[in-house]
Amino acid sequence: MGSLKNGENVNFSAPRPFGKKLKSDLKETFFPDDPFKQFRDESGAMDRVKKGFQYFIPILQWLPKYNLNMFKYDLLAGITITSLAIPQGISYAKLGILPPIIGLYSSFVPPLVYAVFGSSKHLAVGTVAACSLLISETIGAVASPEEEPTLYLHLVFTATFVTGVMQAVLGFLRYHRLDK
Repeated sequence: MGSLKNGENVNFSAPRPFGKKLKSDLKETFFPDDPFKQFRDESGAMDRVKKGFQYFIPILQWLPKYNLNMFKYDLLAGITITSLAIPQGISYAKLGILPPIIGLYSSFVPPLVYAVFGSSKHLAVGTVAACSLLISETIGAVASPEEEPTLYLHLVFTATFVTGVMQAVLGFLRYHRLDK
């Protein structure tokens, strides 16, 4: 290595071959946190499979350690959040020109899914006003909710399904850098 005037080092070694550089770049892109690092120390194949499932489905890791004391606090938090989330979900459904029952589903389904696949204890999931307005404006330009309510509802479901599939794929690949 050479040295600059201000003491910084310069690397004069030969560049890495293309294959090694590509493999390293792909690994850094798709797995920036190196999820397989924790599996290298495991001796048996079943232990590696178990750790793999625990990595991609976090509830398998914390559920065996869950106890009644934790449940008391979760129940209190659930009641508190429910008192806010149900009216909020209904009003966001009305904002998106959807039936109120859709708002109820949007209040409790996302937290249940996040409880299984999520890894943060301090994250709120659910509908937001901006998404409701964006969906109603975008889909409303294609199908009128008053004139063609069935088509409007099907297009909303299709748009949300495609968005959910994309988010699931990005989450599975741990490609969380897109939201920063």
